[in-house]
Amino acid sequence: MDLSYTPEEEEFRVRLREWLAKVLPALPAKPSPDDWPGRRAYDLGWQRMLYDAGYADVHWDASPTTRLIFLEETEKAGAPYVGANFVGLLHAGPTIAAEGSAGQRARWLPPILRGDEVWCQGFSEPDAGSDLAALRTRAWRDGDDYVVSGSKIWTSHAEVADWCELLVRTDPVAPRHRGITWLAMPMDADGITVRPLRTLAGSAEFAEVFLDEVRVPVANRVGAENDGWRVTMVTLSFERGTAFVGEVVACRRVLGELARAARENGRWDDPVLRGRLGRLNAEFRALWRLTQWNVSEAEASGGVPGVGGSVFKLRYSHARQELYDAAAEVLGPDSLDLDRPWVLDRLSSLSYTIAAGTSQIQRNIVAERILGLPKGR
Repeated sequence: MDLSYTPEEEEFRVRLREWLAKVLPALPAKPSPDDWPGRRAYDLGWQRMLYDAGYADVHWDASPTTRLIFLEETEKAGAPYVGANFVGLLHAGPTIAAEGSAGQRARWLPPILRGDEVWCQGFSEPDAGSDLAALRTRAWRDGDDYVVSGSKIWTSHAEVADWCELLVRTDPVAPRHRGITWLAMPMDADGITVRPLRTLAGSAEFAEVFLDEVRVPVANRVGAENDGWRVTMVTLSFERGTAFVGEVVACRRVLGELARAARENGRWDDPVLRGRLGRLNAEFRALWRLTQWNVSEAEASGGVPGVGGSVFKLRYSHARQELYDAAAEVLGPDSLDLDRPWVLDRLSSLSYTIAAGTSQIQRNIVAERILGLPKGR
């Protein structure tokens, strides 16, 4: 498999670097992490700048390799992260682009690209997290609408979202994976209650969402009724396949900063720490190569990442935790100071073996779909 870049792709990289160097110094200061209306406005403003410059469509209209270059270069340059646009740009948008009708693509994709609308993800439930197919939020037909009742948890950016990619059970007697439907729910509909959840790091990126007979038009269904599990696998393939690309670049940068800090404070003299940082360097270099391989595979198969994303997600989650454990060693007693660099990142890293599919689920996917091992009984 050829992992090199074409002349056209390298030309795109040069143009993007030049544009980033021009616009990033003029950006306003980032709002406080607790100011979600301000964060929404900041993130949407950045997305509008990308749109006006012709870079907004890289998340689904460009080739996977172009998307990889974009994520690599924006992270290296310190450009704003997608933030509140995470679900729309990296989950719902690519799914609608791959599975939605022409009318759905025309309705929902341009506002995401322009930075007009924010999406949240309504997948997990209190009793259906890792076992997502156990979800119990019900939807039944009433004329041209579905009527939805139930609850969701860990709903990213729900407090500032305009739309929710929502999984519901439309056939309670069908086998678990066959009675699920993927809906786009407007967050201003009657019957929706949002309660933010505060994380260990003190932020509130997630919320509980309670649905009390919420009416969602049948026209908002992506894919066929009861075919939502297949559509969901498309969503999760993007979530696990390309959504973490920028974070790998960030981790490689943090690793270099850790090495410099260790040299400055004397901890570099510890051979065990040096060996740990060296192994992490090899780990993240390998993860970057795996990312390139997954992107090349996606390009050859129509643009949708394959199950190789689960291999990446499994190893990356643990490598990120190991990176910030190493940061605690470098910081020493200062690793308990929440105002120090890397401390909050260490707390947030604990969620990575749970978010976007637990490591146990990823191991099952690798065992069954890649290695061909039998399912457990």
